Amino acid sequence: MEISDIRIRKILQEGRLRAVISLTIDNAVAVHDIKLVQGDDRMFVAMPSRRDEAGLFRDIIHPINPEARGMLEKSILEAYDKYINAEAGGAETAQV
Repeated sequence: MEISDIRIRKILQEGRLRAVISLTIDNAVAVHDIKLVQGDDRMFVAMPSRRDEAGLFRDIIHPINPEARGMLEKSILEAYDKYINAEAGGAETAQV
């Protein structure tokens, strides 16, 4: 699995939600509405989800093993850091 594109769609300054991200896997599958959340100890990636009939949130898509999750989180966090550092330097692009 190769992440071929990561786009920072929205940056937020208030609350725990820091960014909304889209990514493309193997130039074939797009995943939208991935959230980057500031936790108590670190930032983490929350996969797209929806509320079921019982009122519980269920992931729509998610990695099925720790290696895949780690690779996704690492790539997303690196893209976010790159975007934030470029934004601080005056760059105007949302694509990383």
